[in-house]
Amino acid sequence: MYVKSITLDGFKSYAQRTEVTGFDPLFNAITGLNGSGKSNILDSICFVLGISNLSQVRATNLQELVYKNGQAGITKASVSIVFDNSDKKQSPMGYEQYDELTVTRQVVVGGRNKYLINGSNANNTRVQDLFRSVQLNVNNPHFLIMQGRITKVLNMKPLEILSMIEEAAGTRLYESKKEMAQKTIEKKEAKLNEIDTILREEITPTLAKLKNERSSYLEYQKILRELEHLNRLYIAYQFVCAEETKQKSIEEFKEMQNLIESLKARLNEIDVNIEDLSQVIEELEKKKAEEEAGVLGELETKLKEKQKDDAYADSALDSKKETLKSEQNKEKVLQKQHASDEATLKSKQKDLGEISGTFEKLESDCQDDAKALEVAQRHLHAVSAGLSSNKDGEEASLNDQLLAAKNDISKAETEKKQSEIRLTHAREEITKKKSDLKKTELGYKKDQQAHQTIKANIDKIQADMKKLGFDEARRQVLHDKQKKLKQEVDSLQNKVETMQARYPNLQFTYQDPENNFNRKKVHGVLAKLIKIKDVSTATALEVVAGGKLYNVIIDTEQTGKKTAQGWPTSTSCYVQPTE
Repeated sequence: MYVKSITLDGFKSYAQRTEVTGFDPLFNAITGLNGSGKSNILDSICFVLGISNLSQVRATNLQELVYKNGQAGITKASVSIVFDNSDKKQSPMGYEQYDELTVTRQVVVGGRNKYLINGSNANNTRVQDLFRSVQLNVNNPHFLIMQGRITKVLNMKPLEILSMIEEAAGTRLYESKKEMAQKTIEKKEAKLNEIDTILREEITPTLAKLKNERSSYLEYQKILRELEHLNRLYIAYQFVCAEETKQKSIEEFKEMQNLIESLKARLNEIDVNIEDLSQVIEELEKKKAEEEAGVLGELETKLKEKQKDDAYADSALDSKKETLKSEQNKEKVLQKQHASDEATLKSKQKDLGEISGTFEKLESDCQDDAKALEVAQRHLHAVSAGLSSNKDGEEASLNDQLLAAKNDISKAETEKKQSEIRLTHAREEITKKKSDLKKTELGYKKDQQAHQTIKANIDKIQADMKKLGFDEARRQVLHDKQKKLKQEVDSLQNKVETMQARYPNLQFTYQDPENNFNRKKVHGVLAKLIKIKDVSTATALEVVAGGKLYNVIIDTEQTGKKTAQGWPTSTSCYVQPTE
């Protein structure tokens, strides 16, 4: 494989599209005047071969390879080399079917860089592998022997000579790939060790814990189902009892209706008999009244006379009895008076001794009365003069005493009115308290009736519970167990929510595209539909499958078209029909 032609467009000094042809398969030399662009042709070849050290082509960055750094209106540099590939023995691997190979490299101002092989885009690695397979490694330090480096090549050490020989023989390509493969293997092994550590320390204990929680949850579900079954049996039993009671009530109601009808018929018969008997009684009474009219009148007159005599005798007897009682009372009174007279005589004798002392007191009182007489006379003179004295004996006019009396009267009237107001208020309070007492009594009666009703309901419920074999201890045990299971369910729910937050892609919801849509057609996320026998392979499966684990599985493509509008906007879904 050798160069047939080179096409330069916007590369360094070649502003216009320039094609260089006429290359010899074995030896070529470029001659010309200084500044004619001889070195730029060699730089273009190194540019296409993918040189990484831009100092070899006298540039610091790729933008300097564009004609005048892109300031002359040319913003792109392109170099194409056409290789003769007619000798299939020296052809690159994978390109034996092509007689010519055209490799193009373009660089745009701003850093964009791309390769083309026979007009198709290719990356840098693919181009490097192509040239290395035919011993064209431009990045080898001995690939280009510049002027003045001949002596350095002759003085090379054995290892450097070996490297140059390997590069010339084409084995260096595989050595570099081997080194890259070893580095990749080391990175993968470190990643695998990290994954094993995560599986051993985090995922495996979590899975064991989740298994225990799953068993607890299944047991809880089993208990709930049993409880629901027992509730249904209890409701069914109550329904059967109610039906039997209803049937008995209907039969008793029918019997009561029949009894009422028979009693009504009997009542009608009795009414008829009463009417007949009343007519007979009336006739007999008329006859009796006619027969006894005369005799009965005489007997009644005698009876009235006898009653009058008896009344007179009774009244006389009563009056005698009352007179006797009054005489007896008088006798008792006289006896009491005699006893009191004797006691009075004794007291008088005692008082006689005391009169002497009293007489002396009377003499002193007489003197005091004389003094009071003098005061009264002075008061009389004052009254006659238009003056008077008050309670303390001080002189005061009648007007002053009249005013004092009026003030006392007004105070008395005020106290009277206040007393009346307090009395009225007390009566109103009594009336209000009576009404409240009546309401309280009514409320007490209602509460008592309600209490009796509730007590009867409680007794009935307790009787029903005894019939059903209710056990308080067993109920308490089940209640504690239910409470414990509820706590475990809450814990599991929190963990489920945590897992859902950690893996949001597993949550997939959508809206029904039409009424009565069969949701069984949408099976759900793939990760929820598969089960792994060996847990240790879960991480490997997740790494290999990648985002495909979150694909949505449906039955047909038509279902996917219908439900596509209902997918959540925040989630990217890939629909995989099962047909």
